[in-house]
Amino acid sequence: MSVTAEAARRFLVARHALAPARSLERGPDAVLDVFGRLGSIQFDPLAVAGRSHDLVLHARVADYDPAWCDLLYDRRQIFEAFNKGLSFVPASEFPWFRGTLSRKAPETLAENAEVAERVLERIRAQGPLSALDFERTSGATTDWFGMPTNTVRAVLEAYVVMGVLGLARRDGNRRYYDILERLLPAEILARSIPLREQLRHKLLSRYRAHGLLGVGGSGDIFGGIGSAKPNPERPEHPGRTALREELVECGELVSVDIEGVRGKRFVLAEEVELLEAPPDPPPTVALLSPFDPFVWDRPFLGSLFAFDYVWELFTPPAKRRWGWYVLPMLFGARLVGRIEPRIDRARGEVEVIGLWWEGRFELRRAEGFVDAMRDALRAYLRFGGANRLRWAPHLTRERRLFSTRP
Repeated sequence: MSVTAEAARRFLVARHALAPARSLERGPDAVLDVFGRLGSIQFDPLAVAGRSHDLVLHARVADYDPAWCDLLYDRRQIFEAFNKGLSFVPASEFPWFRGTLSRKAPETLAENAEVAERVLERIRAQGPLSALDFERTSGATTDWFGMPTNTVRAVLEAYVVMGVLGLARRDGNRRYYDILERLLPAEILARSIPLREQLRHKLLSRYRAHGLLGVGGSGDIFGGIGSAKPNPERPEHPGRTALREELVECGELVSVDIEGVRGKRFVLAEEVELLEAPPDPPPTVALLSPFDPFVWDRPFLGSLFAFDYVWELFTPPAKRRWGWYVLPMLFGARLVGRIEPRIDRARGEVEVIGLWWEGRFELRRAEGFVDAMRDALRAYLRFGGANRLRWAPHLTRERRLFSTRP
């Protein structure tokens, strides 16, 4: 099928439950609705503007409280798995995430066999433990930068990847690990899904999360599913291209040509009707996480929304165009700017460090924008447990225009 760029923009906003923003009601049940819609939500521990998964849910769920996601986690209704990075996934889908193509995890366990055995036996005997409950051990394992790392932590993570251990709970950023059989129901663990079917499910989950992915993608969109072509060294993996063709042939994905966008995109078959006639979005503002699936494909944002988004966390300060932890701002079906907020829970306030508007966006003339932005800021204050909004000195105009006082 072929669609206009405007239809594609309206479709994405609608299918991501962002039209209007923060509209899904029913508390924790609404959170589960988002998981059902997106399949999984990427996790990141940084909490300067709110944890990434909380920002994703805050943008969609009315009066979202981060405790709701924690509650579902404690109830084992969601669990942590590797699906485009560490993600929260509905517990019912665990059988599709137990297999792994990782070579590093089994190598880590083999290279540190003595430590691995000791760690596993102690957790079996004592229950959930964190890396800090063990004496730090150095071995052959190194981190991303080639430096020696805590072997115990590396072993714990390898066991999670291999499906031996799971995350029992978090205390801030401190993770406690336990035997998987003590964390998930026996009927879920008993299901055995062939690796090929697992890989196809994971590939489909990426298309489900985004809505209009192409055959490739920027960054690590298809990370963990292997290469596009078959690898003779991994005969159990047919390659992403063959898996995607299977999804098209069996009718789960439909190819799409979008006006002004190079290459084919793919939509879930169940969402074709929405793509054919997407509604006009109401004038609401959503603040999006850098890991929100809506913004996964950065080149696609550039071609469809004319929005150049770069996450500058690892960019040297002198070379940043915007800021350290910047959130895209969605208004209706337009990405209109960026905001850099900081939540200070001790002071009960949110500080807006920076605001950057897209060149052609005139905020005073955009019908409904000022009121929508005020609503978004009030909702963000509630989300951050704050009652005051503090503006950087250079944002005098925005401070006056978007006052959140009654």
